[in-house]
Amino acid sequence: MSTPFYVSPQQAMADRAEYARKGIARGRSVVVLQYTDGVVFVAENPSRALHKVSEIYDRIAFAAVGKYNEFENLRIGGVRYADLRGYTYDREDVTARGLANVYAQTLGTIFSSAGEKPYEVELIVAEVGAGPEDDQIYRLPHDGSIVDEHGSVAVGGNADQISTYLDQRHRDGMTLSEALKLAVESLTRDNNGGERTLTAEQLEVAVLDRTRPQQRKFKRLLGRQLSRLLDEETAGSSEAEGTESAEGEGEGS
Repeated sequence: MSTPFYVSPQQAMADRAEYARKGIARGRSVVVLQYTDGVVFVAENPSRALHKVSEIYDRIAFAAVGKYNEFENLRIGGVRYADLRGYTYDREDVTARGLANVYAQTLGTIFSSAGEKPYEVELIVAEVGAGPEDDQIYRLPHDGSIVDEHGSVAVGGNADQISTYLDQRHRDGMTLSEALKLAVESLTRDNNGGERTLTAEQLEVAVLDRTRPQQRKFKRLLGRQLSRLLDEETAGSSEAEGTESAEGEGEGS
C-alpha cells in the first residue's frame, strides 16, 4: 500500500495564495483616487460590455480585477445585499463597511475551503461621504482580508509600482481632471519603467460625485466628456507654460 501524499496546511495555503495572486496580476489594473468632490475610478478596459467598475447603491461603488465571472458574481451578490438591507431597514444603513464585511466573509470562506479553488479576484469598495474626510475606500484581496485605504489605491497588473507612483504624487484637494490625469499617467507605467499611451477609448472611468443633487452619486464618464476632462489638464499645463515663457522673455528684455 502506497503512502498518501502529505502537504502541510501552511504550504497548501501558501500555494493557494500564490495561485490567486498570479491570476490577479494577469489582469489590467484599476486605480481609485479621492478628489475634491468625490472618488474617481479609472480602469484600463477597452470593452464597453464587460465592466470592471459598477454601482452598488446610492453612495457606494465597486471595482474589481481578475476573473470576470467570479467578480461579477460577487457584484451581483453585493447589489442584492444592499437592496435587501435598504428595503428592510433604511437606505442609510447600507454602508461600504458593511458591504466589505460581507465580501470578506465570502472570499475568506472560499479561500479556506479545500473543496474549491480560491477566487482570482481583488476588489475595491468605496463610499462617498458628505466631505472628503468622510469618504471610505476598502481593498479586499483574494483571501478575504480588509485593507482600509486613503487617498489612492491600485489593484491588478503591476499594482505595487502604480501604488508607489500614486503615493508620491497624489495630494488632497485635487480637481477631477487632475486626479484623472494622474490615474492615467500611473496606468501607463509598465514593469520596465517605460511608458505607454492610453486613449479615452481604452479607459473605463466612473465617479462617485458628492455634488450630484440626486440620491445616486455614481456616474460614468464617457465619450466627449471624458476626452474633455483628459484634455483639460493638458491644455491648462500648456497655457501655464506659455505664460511662464512670456514672463521670462519680458524679464530678459
